[in-house]
Amino acid sequence: MLENQEEELTTVRVQDPRVQNEGSWNSYVDYKIFLHTNSKAFTAKTSCVRRRYREFVWLRRQLQKNAGLVPVPELPGKSTFFVGSTDEFVEKRRQGLQQFLEKVVQNVVLLSDSRLHLFLQSQLSVPEIEACVQGQGSRTVTDAILHYAMSNCGWAQEEQSRPALLPGDPRPGCAGPGNPQGLSCLQTFPHWSDFGMDDAHSDSPEEPAEPPGGQREPQ
Repeated sequence: MLENQEEELTTVRVQDPRVQNEGSWNSYVDYKIFLHTNSKAFTAKTSCVRRRYREFVWLRRQLQKNAGLVPVPELPGKSTFFVGSTDEFVEKRRQGLQQFLEKVVQNVVLLSDSRLHLFLQSQLSVPEIEACVQGQGSRTVTDAILHYAMSNCGWAQEEQSRPALLPGDPRPGCAGPGNPQGLSCLQTFPHWSDFGMDDAHSDSPEEPAEPPGGQREPQ
């Protein structure tokens, strides 16, 4: 009976920003994306991956390209320079990325895009996602998600809320670049080449000069 049907719910959280390649000119910040759902639209009911901002930029472009006239939510913006603390910027960006995903997963048109599912439920890189969607990978979209879900790094117990960005805070996390087995990272924040990056660029070792009285914006 209709009254016995379970309401479909999807919870997605962006949290735990961490530095990858710390101490290198191409260091950057990525974020944990935790998803829990009972929706039939998703292959895995619980997933945990790590993604960086430039991957969000790619995802939004692909969603817009494939969604036609359906509007795609905006990502948190960026400027060349940011006045304020690094922690404040990272937290603001984290909130913006979470709001972006919360809106995306509630849109049935956007949910039909296989790239979104691989972005949220596998740790495939952008080129690997494209190859998988185009049938050029070693696995189908569903198989790639299930393979990640069944792997040691594909499952992550939901962590209790704890403050992020604490230097040297060791705690378990899900897999991601530079952290393939879900090991903890030191959470100190150097200069990040991914900050202030134009959407059309890859990471660049060049850093703009810091303006008087201001800080360069992290990304």
